[in-house]
Amino acid sequence: MTTDDQQELAQLLPVPAERDLSPGRHRHHKELLLRTIDGDRSRSRRRLMRPPVVLPLAAAALAAAVLVTVLPGAHPQDDSATRITPAAPGTAHGATVLLDRLAAMALTVHVGPVRDDQYVYTRSKATTTAHIKPVRTGPLKEREDWRSQDPRPTKDAGFFRQDGKYLPIHNSGPTPAGIDRPTYGWLASLPTDPNALYQRIRKETRPIKDSDFDQAVFESFGYLLRDTVMPPQTQAAFYKAAAKIPGVVELADGADADGRHGLAIAREDHDRDQRTEWVFDKETLAFLGQRTYLTKTSEWGEAGTLVWANAILERTVVDGPRQTP
Repeated sequence: MTTDDQQELAQLLPVPAERDLSPGRHRHHKELLLRTIDGDRSRSRRRLMRPPVVLPLAAAALAAAVLVTVLPGAHPQDDSATRITPAAPGTAHGATVLLDRLAAMALTVHVGPVRDDQYVYTRSKATTTAHIKPVRTGPLKEREDWRSQDPRPTKDAGFFRQDGKYLPIHNSGPTPAGIDRPTYGWLASLPTDPNALYQRIRKETRPIKDSDFDQAVFESFGYLLRDTVMPPQTQAAFYKAAAKIPGVVELADGADADGRHGLAIAREDHDRDQRTEWVFDKETLAFLGQRTYLTKTSEWGEAGTLVWANAILERTVVDGPRQTP
């Protein structure tokens, strides 16, 4: 896959929450891009189109036959595209009610302090991409991550395992704990007043020029809620603060990449004509995963075409890399 192909796909994925391409600020969305291409090589978290070390992509992924990932509630328009039948969006008030419930539930979950020498372990699945324009999702791939909680500046953020191989997660340069590398300690240092937290995340979110800034903020919140372990008070504040993002609504039904249905918090990016959903279990309110799909027909595909989806299968704290719960 060429650089031009990657850049075209990058235009379709959730808006990168930054303006300047500073070292270490591409991790999350770069990972979304590479997972969506074939999930096969080293990359770091956070914003799309960041410049970490990117190893060669597997040529086999490009030569493989197209496999369709059909989620429950999705209907393939043909043999090459996965379609979503989304629930009708609710209201901002409905989102506030659901996010308040999520905040209350977060306060009931015990999360002990995480030491600087420990790792956040995550096991997840995500779709891959079989074709860029029009977009077609390929098979799911499972991955395990071990994220270092050491607050000191480092280029080595941890390890991941995929397809039976362990590979390092590299930063583009020495990166301290912060929004670019959110450790438990950094998250614990954030304000727990929802208004102050909302303003803090807005301040640290820097969108690309002419992009939807509020969508960039929504992506920042989604990344931090999905891929980290944080104190209950901080997590509760994040949910309450997310209700302040303009355009956020609730959905009666959504599904993650593993086909698990749940309630959803969503926002539509009108610049890119796509909707991103955070999906939560209807009973436990646990974060299940997220998905992004087209809301209008364009050169990228038919309305309802799935762009990307993931599922968080397990998330906990371990004492060392390669250690499993």
